[in-house]
Amino acid sequence: MTVPHHQIRAAFTADTITVYQAYPPEIADAALAAGRFVPPFKRERMTWIKPSFRWMMYRCGWALKPGQERVLAVEISRAGFEWALGHACLSGYDPRRHPDRESWRRQLRTSPVRVQWDPERSLRLAPLAYRSVQVGLAGEAVRRYVDEWLVGLTDVTPLARAVHARLTAGDEPGATALLPVERPYPLPAEVARVADAGSD
Repeated sequence: MTVPHHQIRAAFTADTITVYQAYPPEIADAALAAGRFVPPFKRERMTWIKPSFRWMMYRCGWALKPGQERVLAVEISRAGFEWALGHACLSGYDPRRHPDRESWRRQLRTSPVRVQWDPERSLRLAPLAYRSVQVGLAGEAVRRYVDEWLVGLTDVTPLARAVHARLTAGDEPGATALLPVERPYPLPAEVARVADAGSD
């Protein structure tokens, strides 16, 4: 089956979706102890959430990169996730969607959310032909993320290390069996249009 070039794939329930973030231990430990993001997490900074576990592993190097040693699975409301996508600006200029670069730059400056599509990754973290979404939250979107959308936090660093260990041992079927199950995420048509999701 052909995967659309821009498709959101995620672990989700009827009400929530799981996204991933990697942090240094001091941020992760404080968040896990409180059950929410608290200092030293900085609300003033843009924070990027990623529904793809494999793309998160590519970004953090299986939780081995400095400053990204801890990986959190963040369960948030689907309503919040869809609000973010519906208020997003694409991180790159697209002439199909903006009349000119200046109008795109204006939207980028004022939007609380950025959407970026990067190549999805294989189990060995090689780039694939289709894309995975990264969602950058700033300003009002960070506040909503921390105070309204968050349902639960789980430390999945042990999972990242376990998958990596099986890969290192040459056990690809065993590594694959540990991966979170991610399915195509159904978006309302208007939200999909804004986020450029589902396009070939």
